[in-house]
Amino acid sequence: MTLLYSEVEEELRAAVRGLLADRCTPAAVLKRIESEPYDLDLWKTLAGEIGVAGLLVPEEFGGAGASASEVAVVLEELGRAVAPVPFLTSSVLATQALLPTRDELLGELAEGRKTAALAVSFAASPYLPGRGSSVSVDGGRVSGSVSGVAGAEVADVLLVPVEGDLYAVEGASVEVVPSLDLTRPVATVTFARARARRVGACDLAGVLRFGAGLLASEQLGVAEWCLDTTLAYVKERHQFARPIGSFQAIKHRLADLWLDVVRARAAARNAAADTSSVSVAVAQSWNAGVAVHAAEEAVQLHGGIGMTWEHPVHLYLKRAKATEIALGTPGDHREALASLVGVPGPE
Repeated sequence: MTLLYSEVEEELRAAVRGLLADRCTPAAVLKRIESEPYDLDLWKTLAGEIGVAGLLVPEEFGGAGASASEVAVVLEELGRAVAPVPFLTSSVLATQALLPTRDELLGELAEGRKTAALAVSFAASPYLPGRGSSVSVDGGRVSGSVSGVAGAEVADVLLVPVEGDLYAVEGASVEVVPSLDLTRPVATVTFARARARRVGACDLAGVLRFGAGLLASEQLGVAEWCLDTTLAYVKERHQFARPIGSFQAIKHRLADLWLDVVRARAAARNAAADTSSVSVAVAQSWNAGVAVHAAEEAVQLHGGIGMTWEHPVHLYLKRAKATEIALGTPGDHREALASLVGVPGPE
């Protein structure tokens, strides 16, 4: 196993980064969140022209049949741009839940003709997969509600896991609720005896574990943008007739942050290449905190401008804080890791 990026992955990165640089600038994201957060035109281009929507989908269903490592590269770039598109929710979580069923919906998702969302709270984890959900099925009808569902408002199909089975539902009430992350809204989804189609069995804990491992790559992208942008700023910002980046205290802070980001890259790459419980727990234990720390450092080292609405750094801090509690908190993953590797707990 190698943690280095392959030539194919670098080509994919260049394609996604080039599109985002043209269509998803910080100014464009800031403007969009004040009206309609999701950029569905950008999503159609990503899905249709670059083919990111079908990366995990086998070729027989019209997808690329790629591995999690390619998906991780896309998530890095989307994290760097805090891109308001449903890639994580539709092309990772929902698609991963569908893969074992080999349902025809996979083809529609791969082509970008439809978008799906897994009707699970974004605060659920591989260790508590049912958190925030109270749903039941009776006679092919789904009733109940799920809170904090990411990607639900732009989903054509909701995939509802109930007691080990997965159901496809197209009729539900979706109410967007206030969210810290303005670029990834969450919603309360309510089912009032909605007609449901069973698509197969679902290992929900396994799906959430897979998603948590790849979320570490998005967190890496957030941290990388914060580090790169702050480095550029401290080279240009002058005080006392010299760049503030020349002050030793700032040099030390950024050197420490660079080391944190390098470690985060290794953890994210490992979790993409080896989606085992240990690798995922290690990645989330580290990367969630690094993304928040990098964003906080960016806000502080940008000085007064970093505190304003007009500067995009607050979008990265909010994305980092929101993903810190998504698919398991760092504490959840550390506790699981201790158990997995046999570290004794307090008596």
